[in-house]
Amino acid sequence: MIEKFLNDLLSQFGAGSKELIYLSVTPGVGLELIQIDPAIKTVKTYGHKPLEYNDSMREIANYDDFKTALEELFTDLNISPKCNIVLNLPMVHFGKIDLPLLLNDEGVTEAIISEVEQAYIFKRCEPVVSWYEASANSPSDTRTVFYSALQKPAIDKIKDILTEMGATLTGIEISLVSSLRGLLYSGLTEVAMEENSVWNLLIINSNGYSLVSLTGKDIVDYYEEPLALKTYELDEIYDAINASAQIALMNSPSNYLYVISETDLVSSEHLVSKVQFEGVVDFLENNSFRKREILPVSLNILPDQVMKISLESIGVAVSRICNYPVKFDFLGNKSGELTGSEAEETFSFHFNDKEIVLTETVMKKMSYAVAGILIIPALVALMTLPMLQKSSQAKLDKVNEKVKKLDDEISRLTEQASVSGSFVVKTEIEKVLKRNRTKLMAYSAIGESVPKNLWITYFNVKEDGKIDIKGMSENVEDIYVFFKNMKDYLTDSQLRLYKLEMQSESIDDAVVFTEPSFYEFEITNMSEGELNTSGTTAAKSTTAKPAEQNSTKVPNIEPKTTAKPVNALEPINIDSKSE
Repeated sequence: MIEKFLNDLLSQFGAGSKELIYLSVTPGVGLELIQIDPAIKTVKTYGHKPLEYNDSMREIANYDDFKTALEELFTDLNISPKCNIVLNLPMVHFGKIDLPLLLNDEGVTEAIISEVEQAYIFKRCEPVVSWYEASANSPSDTRTVFYSALQKPAIDKIKDILTEMGATLTGIEISLVSSLRGLLYSGLTEVAMEENSVWNLLIINSNGYSLVSLTGKDIVDYYEEPLALKTYELDEIYDAINASAQIALMNSPSNYLYVISETDLVSSEHLVSKVQFEGVVDFLENNSFRKREILPVSLNILPDQVMKISLESIGVAVSRICNYPVKFDFLGNKSGELTGSEAEETFSFHFNDKEIVLTETVMKKMSYAVAGILIIPALVALMTLPMLQKSSQAKLDKVNEKVKKLDDEISRLTEQASVSGSFVVKTEIEKVLKRNRTKLMAYSAIGESVPKNLWITYFNVKEDGKIDIKGMSENVEDIYVFFKNMKDYLTDSQLRLYKLEMQSESIDDAVVFTEPSFYEFEITNMSEGELNTSGTTAAKSTTAKPAEQNSTKVPNIEPKTTAKPVNALEPINIDSKSE
């Protein structure tokens, strides 16, 4: 539901969310598609298809095969091609260069491009470079920069294929960084990557080997040695690597060595048994020699694919959730990125395996909307405030006018009392309040006490607290409920059930119950003389007596809890039933 709300909200601004998919072009495996569940550090989606890679040109051999393999992966894993993709590619060129400290970023990029163009691969195609500045531990007049380069035509072909399928390429990673991030996330080099820990990473591939010197997670040096491993016999390969790597290791002293083999020509386990190194040595088989999985996998991944999951694919799959200090970006328009690109700047974040990409235009629209939400209520408040003040001032003036009138009346009465000595203001006010309070309580009691089948035909409250109520009901119980409720409300009124009679034209009508019978009643706290004097008492029937004089006892009936209010503030005469 939250995801749907977010999509609906973003669609209003011309943005949206897409599923985030991670791909890796891995020599020896092919094209891998992977997704990680970061909550449990488990591979939840995985598939791979064969894809030939040209090791000498360091490029995908056939891009039509790349498209076919990707379409098959989308179909097999039931993934929509309309997604965002982060792609890992084998490292083409990596290096280190020291440049003057005063050289700006644009100058650094130009210097790196000049250096990269000396490599044989980039003599026939334009490079795309990306770089970052190494952390400096001591003051210096130079800045140390690590850089990487890829073939621009290769990137353009991949982007065109993905665009044709409806996908969007949102990031490119290189295998060296993906491997380091995969080691960090899987915990295989947890001790080595602790701060200030000096160690070496030896990576064997079909073109030779690379030696990376690190302090914790930071790369401090890089060395690459090409070796034509396919020209050696099986045992000669290990001797050739050991002899060459031994010299490189002596130039990069450390107390920890980690060996990774990415080619089926070399077993890293067998290689570490031959390397002479004074310190801790560990290894990872990132090839067909692997005997155990790098990360746990979900049950929906087939067992024969588990051992195919490469370290690079894991590294690229956690590129957005695992923070690693070494970062390259080949798709932006900053230093070390695609030059001449006028692409709109974007901001992206992740939510439930989806990437939300906001362009500069969308963010402007959202900013305007947020500003409107904040400003419009303020403007409305400013516009309505004078009217509210005017209305409040009018009410205040009326209250002040009433207060003035009351003050004048109190002053007048006080003056009269002081002159005649026969009028006490406090006493008179208490009398008025008491009379009004008695009437108000009587009216309220009537409203709260009338049962459903009972009608009030006469109601009178005098200023001295005398009350007289007449009415009728279909049964005696409702009359007693009403009487009991009135006594409970008006505790000091000394009410009594003065009259209770059956309404009939003759004694015969009272005996023969052919129609519903009605009972008349009168509840009062007046005396007999007051009732006769006021004329509120009707002539008594010769066939009935007041309820208090009747020899028949009235049954003791518990009062009902429901009652209908009577919204009358003056004596009322009701001829129909209450709703």
